[in-house]
Amino acid sequence: MATTNDLPTAHWLGLLKKRRERMYDEVLDLSTPINWASSEEQNGAIAFFNAAFRAEESGLRQAHEIASEVEKADPEFAETLRLYGDEEGWHRELLTKFLPFLGGELRPMGPTTSTFYHLYARAKRHESIVLTNLMFETIGSTTYRIALRTAKQHPAIRQMLTILTRDESFHVPLNAHFLRRILAHKDRVAKLRLAGLYHVLTASLMASAAASRRRTKVFDNIDFRTLARAYAEQLGKLFVHAPDLGLTPSRALLATVGLHRSDLMHDADVLSIEAAERAADREKVIVDSL
Repeated sequence: MATTNDLPTAHWLGLLKKRRERMYDEVLDLSTPINWASSEEQNGAIAFFNAAFRAEESGLRQAHEIASEVEKADPEFAETLRLYGDEEGWHRELLTKFLPFLGGELRPMGPTTSTFYHLYARAKRHESIVLTNLMFETIGSTTYRIALRTAKQHPAIRQMLTILTRDESFHVPLNAHFLRRILAHKDRVAKLRLAGLYHVLTASLMASAAASRRRTKVFDNIDFRTLARAYAEQLGKLFVHAPDLGLTPSRALLATVGLHRSDLMHDADVLSIEAAERAADREKVIVDSL
């Protein structure tokens, strides 16, 4: 199966330009009030979408910063990064409207989330920033996809989750392309350093599922083991199907959630050209397979 490794930046740029043509035409339908089962469920939803807001805000800033830094050397790559950041910014705009509809507001980050984003903001190496963002996009799309089946079934909530699932599913192979472009100019030491970061982030993100369960499980109805296993599986699949990136999931870490490397090879490659083209279509969303 052909992978997105075969696609040039110009192809991704073309996809982003097509997506942008219709992006701002999509409007949230907030006409039907939500009848919450309890104040705890409502607060769980507010916490869930606050976390989504922070992820989009961080992705926007980092993409635009890297775009500015590579502009002179590679304007095409810079434009692709900038349009990707604009999509993250659009999500942030939607969530800014959505949180008051839920009866909430933008809240300060909790200690676990705050630590993640402070460390992310301090990263200077492009490969470290993009790998981190790729992994954040992966756990984001994973969480949203599961929540589409398990969270409160209200039309506005489902629409918001569908938008996030659909777009983050496209952002995963897109960020894998960004990472390949950057690693093409890096030496072996940089790649070894990146492998260490990958393992630390995988373990940290799996552990973060416990912290998020305390706040949002009452809304999304996803238990810790289900979410941690899904994170391990999806973060592992990324690189099992992309050996050129030189990142291999830890057998020991997979074993903690009952997985083996061989388990990651059975399903379709999320970085295949077919998966990327399917995710790029704003009229479709992938909600199965987890």
